[in-house]
Amino acid sequence: MTTNVAAFAAPAPSAPLERTTVSRRAVGAYDVLIEIKYAGICHSDIHQARDGWGEGIYPMVPGHEIAGIVTEVGSQVTRHKVGDRVGVGCFVDSCRECEYCRQGLEQYCTQGMTGTYNARDKEGEPTYGGYSTHIVVDENYTLRIPEGIPLDEAAPLLCAGITLYSPLAHWKAGPGKNVAIVGLGGLGHMGVKIAHALGAEVTVLSQSLRKQEDGLKLGADHFYATSAPATFEKLANTFDLVISTVSAPLDFDAYLSLLKTDGALVNVGAPEEPVSLNLFSVIGGRKTLAGSMIGGIRETQEMLDFCAEHGLGAEIELIRADQINEAYERVLAGDVRYRFVIDTSTI
Repeated sequence: MTTNVAAFAAPAPSAPLERTTVSRRAVGAYDVLIEIKYAGICHSDIHQARDGWGEGIYPMVPGHEIAGIVTEVGSQVTRHKVGDRVGVGCFVDSCRECEYCRQGLEQYCTQGMTGTYNARDKEGEPTYGGYSTHIVVDENYTLRIPEGIPLDEAAPLLCAGITLYSPLAHWKAGPGKNVAIVGLGGLGHMGVKIAHALGAEVTVLSQSLRKQEDGLKLGADHFYATSAPATFEKLANTFDLVISTVSAPLDFDAYLSLLKTDGALVNVGAPEEPVSLNLFSVIGGRKTLAGSMIGGIRETQEMLDFCAEHGLGAEIELIRADQINEAYERVLAGDVRYRFVIDTSTI
């Protein structure tokens, strides 16, 4: 039997989010029912709620940074039990059969992963995300949150944390590697923490020096303002890996000049507009311009365990549900340090 639960939804593109109810499916044999305690606000929630990445499904309940407690399990569930601390990230299903799903790279499923919200499940029903009190998820797409991380600080790890951990791991950030993080926001601050914990030398590239003190406290070794032309001259040919977390178009030729030979500029921020590039910027130095999208279930669990081992959680500002619309505007203005998290008991 389906259940109606309280939620906050965007009723239409660019409309303010408002309190409503949505239907959750009955708990199936392999499902867990999660009482959501906290839900992070990701910039991609804003992009999607406002149709920035294409036509959305409305009403839309955003939220793919979910932390909560298991309150019911299906008859065949073996991975989780009632009372477990769990998380849900950016997707809740995939085809499970393609080469990428079989490798644990479900985010690159050839048939398309099923997004936690703004998607349709295999029955064609819309998915609703974490700005709600409860969610039903297949046990195989539910993560274990270690005791070492408070649930409110863990919620943003399910997107922001894995979005940075995955490229840092893939491009082998660690001792002897020089890594730059572009942008010190919800994504970037986790990139600094994780890269530092991995043992890399970490530089923050931010528009100004306004957040320099924060960046150094989070684990950065160096901090530079990209608005200063001398920065690009001084740092030319410096980095093995540059990860851009910003969702505005960059001067890619300038940022590629910062790479050593065989270095990689990896984008995890997704501008709504097309970008331009002079191909000589990658030809000279055999450089790579790449992208990376979240991580698979196995890698996301690895990230959570790594963060617990190193005492890493997100830097958060806890808000009530009735502050969501204000929080969206503050995210767009860059006025958050560094992730808004909704206390879902206030929905």
